[in-house]
Amino acid sequence: MVSSKKLKAKYVDGFLIVVPKKNIPAYKKISQFATKIWMKYGALDYYECMSDDVNIKFGLPFPKLANAKKNETVVFSYITYKSKSQRDSINKKVMNDPKMAEMSNIKMPFDVNKMSYGGFKVFVSE
Repeated sequence: MVSSKKLKAKYVDGFLIVVPKKNIPAYKKISQFATKIWMKYGALDYYECMSDDVNIKFGLPFPKLANAKKNETVVFSYITYKSKSQRDSINKKVMNDPKMAEMSNIKMPFDVNKMSYGGFKVFVSE
């Protein structure tokens, strides 16, 4: 096993997704499916995190930022990579994986128009 210090992430894909609370089980199922595919092709980590302590007194709370309704929750997800070029290579393999065709037939349990996504360079890490 290789030390995680040697595989420290230098690039992260981040997602902010608004999911109706009633659809969390379906979202979790899709997430577990996606995790296996990204990890198969070399992602370092894959996280799906459901909002919990977001009633903050400063800044802009995630639910407000994402315009979530009372019957919705915010999911913060991220996938880590060794580099941006590795991310690009992995994402290309993921999109060409035959199992992804199965996923394209599944109705997403959230409104994709309320999803935010971006790639981020890591500039501080411990």
